[in-house]
Amino acid sequence: MKHEEHDIQTFSDDDSTKDRQFVNALARGLEILRCFRPHEVYLTNTEFAKRTGMPKPTISRLTYTLTKLGYLNFSADQGKYQLGAGVLALGYSLLSNLDVRKLARPLMQDLAEYSQCNVALGIRDRLSLVYVEACRGSSAVTLRREVGSRIPLATTAMGKALMCGMPQAERDFLMDHIRLRDEENWPKVKAGIEQGFKDFQDHGFCVSVGEWEASIYAVGVPLIDPEGEKMMAFNCGGPAFLLSLDALMNDLGPRLVQLVRGVEVNMGRHF
Repeated sequence: MKHEEHDIQTFSDDDSTKDRQFVNALARGLEILRCFRPHEVYLTNTEFAKRTGMPKPTISRLTYTLTKLGYLNFSADQGKYQLGAGVLALGYSLLSNLDVRKLARPLMQDLAEYSQCNVALGIRDRLSLVYVEACRGSSAVTLRREVGSRIPLATTAMGKALMCGMPQAERDFLMDHIRLRDEENWPKVKAGIEQGFKDFQDHGFCVSVGEWEASIYAVGVPLIDPEGEKMMAFNCGGPAFLLSLDALMNDLGPRLVQLVRGVEVNMGRHF
């Protein structure tokens, strides 16, 4: 799974018969907006159709409507669509209401400078995580992943940590979907996730040693929201040539746990 891939999971037309509250037209429109990947500015109706599996006439009506509402812009010169200001407004509203970012950032920056690694806070989006805050050390060789970066759930330290903080039913649901997405590699992926559960039970954090990308080592810790509403996790990682398993297990892992406990205490005071 590449870190810039979306989890484009379209729904079937019989969803409305399964759930009478489910609005197919709304869901289709949102699938269009989800097609854009990092660093992609423009997409055509043909590309939307390919990524969603929807018929081109349906795509044309949806993109027309989304353009009228300001969620897409159409470039006559390019003959393509790009995301509009309406999407930016929604994203900004989400970020501005995440008080945990303000509480966590000073602690994250301190750890980033100490470790000369990337320290990030992420939330789940289907089978991926999206960074909502990110700090990095001043070293020129550290990872450079910004707010909005996407990483996979199943093979990263942050993803495994997030699953460790979930109720069992939700965890089982996601495990099943991870299996269905890549059944060929499922035995290896499952073993990594289960090792993450064991690491979390034994040490309070999860590790990923080249599981997602061979050149990246990281630790992850889930954030426990006092109100139980937000599912988030932190990670601390960097290039494999700068880190060792010993450093993850005996230094950065415990430090990240301490960081998250400090955030949780501050959250309890602010809610």
